[in-house]
Amino acid sequence: MSLTVAIQMDPIESIDIDADSTFVLALEAEKRGHTLYHYLPRDLSLREGKVLARVRPLSVRRVRGDHFTLGQARTVELGDMDVVLMRQDPPFDMAYITATHLLDHIHPRTLVVNDPTHVRNAPEKLLVTHFGDLMPPTLITSDREQILEFRDVHKDIIVKPLFGNGGAGVFHLLPGDENLNSLLEMFTQLYREPVMVQRYLPEVRQGDKRIILVDGVAVGAVNRVPAEGEARSNLHVGGTAKPTTLTRREHEICAAIGPTLRERGLIFVGIDVIGDYLTEINVTSPTGIQQIDRFDGVCIEGLIWDAIEARKTAS
Repeated sequence: MSLTVAIQMDPIESIDIDADSTFVLALEAEKRGHTLYHYLPRDLSLREGKVLARVRPLSVRRVRGDHFTLGQARTVELGDMDVVLMRQDPPFDMAYITATHLLDHIHPRTLVVNDPTHVRNAPEKLLVTHFGDLMPPTLITSDREQILEFRDVHKDIIVKPLFGNGGAGVFHLLPGDENLNSLLEMFTQLYREPVMVQRYLPEVRQGDKRIILVDGVAVGAVNRVPAEGEARSNLHVGGTAKPTTLTRREHEICAAIGPTLRERGLIFVGIDVIGDYLTEINVTSPTGIQQIDRFDGVCIEGLIWDAIEARKTAS
């Protein structure tokens, strides 16, 4: 099966070919004989009911400093493509939400991965709240008094923006920390949304596990261990990737959320687990494929394309 595939992503010039998940998805697609096109989110348009994008033919190779070739730009109807990979990085802002609305016009005739309606309805820190028995004690609010009460109960807390990404704006506050009020004032100035407050999980010192699910099934994991003196485990802020296996509790978590992911057309998902708790469900632009592939010898990008091709065959 040969497919035409448009990849909606950030500038390909700036990616890290040893870490970027979209890059290996493109490599695998090309290996399978699929035809690739690249476009930026700002190249997307809706004109008289047709979804258009200014695309450029794309080829990729694992050569540092020479990892891609882009052809001449032209405007096409995205509805004529077989697959669109929605892979731009967050923030999950109104521009991101607008892109999902435009892509709704072509999905599922053109398969958009992940389903744009359910990407829009499943921001990382909100979808997880539908599985309250799996997550740590959590408060989402703009009410300062409720935050203070939550802190009185749980003492050691994490405060983070509801639509942040990559660990940006995540604060760990100890019981005696006097900065909470100033922090909430800053959040109010920067964001209109409520903040998320959670009980701090000391197990994070042993790692924040990223688990990849394909069509609702766990296919691999990597443990991200925070650097000394750092509350965040994200790899780009100094976290270290370590090999790992799934615990019984993590298998239970994946089994609990898997059917929902499949029903919503969320083919490629990355969840975050600290200790026994599910903390995030990442559906916008999950990462971690390359690290897991290197540790486990799997080919997660191949499993993702298997799932995409199966959907197209069945449609």
